[in-house]
Amino acid sequence: MSFRPRLILTAAVLALAGMAVGAASAAPERSETPEKERKAHPPVSLDDLFKRLKDADDETEAKAVASLIERRLGRSGSATVDLLTDRARQAMAGNELPLAVELMDRAITLEPAWAEGWSRRATLFWRLSDSVSAIADLQRALVLEPRHFEAWAALGKLYLAGDDKGRAMDAFRRAEALYPRWDVLKKAIDRLKPDVDGRDL
Repeated sequence: MSFRPRLILTAAVLALAGMAVGAASAAPERSETPEKERKAHPPVSLDDLFKRLKDADDETEAKAVASLIERRLGRSGSATVDLLTDRARQAMAGNELPLAVELMDRAITLEPAWAEGWSRRATLFWRLSDSVSAIADLQRALVLEPRHFEAWAALGKLYLAGDDKGRAMDAFRRAEALYPRWDVLKKAIDRLKPDVDGRDL
């Protein structure tokens, strides 16, 4: 009996084994690619977004970045707090302001370091004509997140409503330093300049 068929069979088995080993060694390389891509493109940080907002070339780009920042600041990190905040928003929409304040009280108690929570409760106090509480909440929000441009702008409006033009201008300018291409803010500053900085001779 000839050994040739056996040799052919053995060679075929070895060839198949080699292909399997090659495929196995190649598999990890394919699975590692997404991992490498993820490492090459990490999530954009809040610091990066604020820098992009300050350096934006036009108003359209600035608005898009500002919207991203607002969404990022709006994350409380707690499902319970998010639920309370959403219910507070619904209550405010239905003009049930005391209920909305109560819901935001609970949210802030659970997440006292969430700057946006204080800012949102300030809006409710402003709607209730309680400017003292609104200012206190905005100041608290700005201690927690000094780059909260909306809180600075709201604080400026409250100071302006109380005819404190100096403080209003300071708050508006702090907001402008963070969001230079905010058109509404620039107009408010221009209107205040003659009263605060004096008129050009």
